[in-house]
Amino acid sequence: MEPVVLRDDMVDSLEHEAKGVVRSDRLSVAMRAVPRHEFVGDERSAYADTAHRRLGTRVLAPSTVARLLEALDADPGDDVLVVGAGVGYTAAVLAEVVGEANVHAVDIARRVVYDARGNLADAGYEGVLVDCRDGAEGLPEYAPFDRILLEAAAVSPPDALLAQLADGGRLVMPVGTNTQSLTVVEDGERTELGSVAFAPLLVEGEQADAIERNRTAREDRERARREAQSRTGWEQDWIDWDG
Repeated sequence: MEPVVLRDDMVDSLEHEAKGVVRSDRLSVAMRAVPRHEFVGDERSAYADTAHRRLGTRVLAPSTVARLLEALDADPGDDVLVVGAGVGYTAAVLAEVVGEANVHAVDIARRVVYDARGNLADAGYEGVLVDCRDGAEGLPEYAPFDRILLEAAAVSPPDALLAQLADGGRLVMPVGTNTQSLTVVEDGERTELGSVAFAPLLVEGEQADAIERNRTAREDRERARREAQSRTGWEQDWIDWDG
């Protein structure tokens, strides 16, 4: 089946009342225009409403992308920052809405940045800027931004991102840890738009391709478990030597 037909079917399903995540004509047109298979690889799975992983990063399901972008509510000509470039698909849809030159994306993982750049170029959006940065620090040299989208969860909006919002600007992000809510921050006010589940925002040293990662409590437990299992036989307290 032709990709354009698959795209139309995908957006039709997202507009249907069963999901109802695409509500605006602007987003509908944009998602129908972007060749999602250039970002995912396989044509058929690219247009299924499922999430998967690529190069250690999560590829958001189309319905999740739609929820984020409807909440962001970008207008043509808005300057937009996407924190968490991923495969580049969200940035491409935004480029259809606001224009390529107005979309900036950052990701903390260098290989993800290279992948996103290649995907965007292959799909015809080489004008989108993608840089390797600590997402919590944003992209101050291009600020202020009318819209900021954070595709990772944090307990509160990073101060640097709030400082880079233009007057009247809007920031959209998942807020929380175990329980997360899609949150809109605008004029100092927060509005929650329902539950979501995103990976946490990483800081420098925590990305998968870092030379030395910051150790977390989970990693400390994992190190201890591996160390315990690596003991020689006489050290293992679970071996019943008398039996």
